[in-house]
Amino acid sequence: FRALAQVKVGGVIVTARAKNPEFDFVSRFFAPAAGIDEDPVTGSAHCALTPFWAERLDKQVMRAQQISKRGGVLEVELLPERVKMGGRAVTVFTGALTL
Repeated sequence: FRALAQVKVGGVIVTARAKNPEFDFVSRFFAPAAGIDEDPVTGSAHCALTPFWAERLDKQVMRAQQISKRGGVLEVELLPERVKMGGRAVTVFTGALTL
């Protein structure tokens, strides 16, 4: 993590084709320079990974697994102007913005 923290980027995505036939691809996301050694499940990373893997796998709808310690599964779909994403989520906090 110390070495990754020296990389001057917002985060580092590592990805590979899944060996488990239940998934199309796997990933991990690291951002120690931002104070996050490893994010357990990263929606923004999958917005970048979906078109990457859609082109290589010739698929628009895929099942992804982020293989962090906590881990998570995402259903992703490449649409013309965006990525549609779904999966189970945990509410960490709630709040309201007021003026």
